[in-house]
Amino acid sequence: MNTNSNTYTIVYASVMVVIVAFLLAFVSSSLKDKQNENVELDKKKQILSALNVDIKGADVAQLYSEIVKQEPLLSADGSIKAEEGAFAIDSKVENAKPLAERNLPLFICQVEGATKYVLPVYGAGLWGPIWGYVALNDDKSTIFGVYFSHAGETPGLGAEITSVPFKSQFPGKQIAKEGEFTSVAIVKPGNAEEGRDYVNGISGGTITSQGVDAMLNDGLGQYVNFLKQ
Repeated sequence: MNTNSNTYTIVYASVMVVIVAFLLAFVSSSLKDKQNENVELDKKKQILSALNVDIKGADVAQLYSEIVKQEPLLSADGSIKAEEGAFAIDSKVENAKPLAERNLPLFICQVEGATKYVLPVYGAGLWGPIWGYVALNDDKSTIFGVYFSHAGETPGLGAEITSVPFKSQFPGKQIAKEGEFTSVAIVKPGNAEEGRDYVNGISGGTITSQGVDAMLNDGLGQYVNFLKQ
């Protein structure tokens, strides 16, 4: 075959595309189990972080199995739909459903002999999704700890929702007043919110702060019947 011809070029390019596609598919398939394992491990780290558990240098999978005792699914009315399955739930998918049809994951944990309830929350920031976990004490009102993350918020601004100074404001805050759900407000630094516990938002990250406020209100609000039990 004439290596300078158009036919040769097309055939050569086609063969290379097929070979590369095959190799990529093979590598992706070979690593799929490991990728899934890493995703699950990262989720466990996030839940443990909301519980203020030090995971540095720890066997996360073992630590998670020791602390997280139950993973039921709830209905919006607060009843248990299934005794297990919470870990496999995708909050993004569930949030797209009507509230009455959602599977609400709950993680019941034991930290130093005390019961904690971890609730996942999911919302929208400035540039993409934001999500997190809120750990409550056994009164189902007092925040024990939180974890937040994001897909693409601006470094130094909205991305600061992942920082220790922001997250450290939440422990001890109440998400209910006189038996009624209030969530926790995110306010501009120096401002206050009457009738609700609040924390300072991110300076220069107003839209992301508002996103966290809405995420907490909507995400925790869907558990209101469980929280009142």
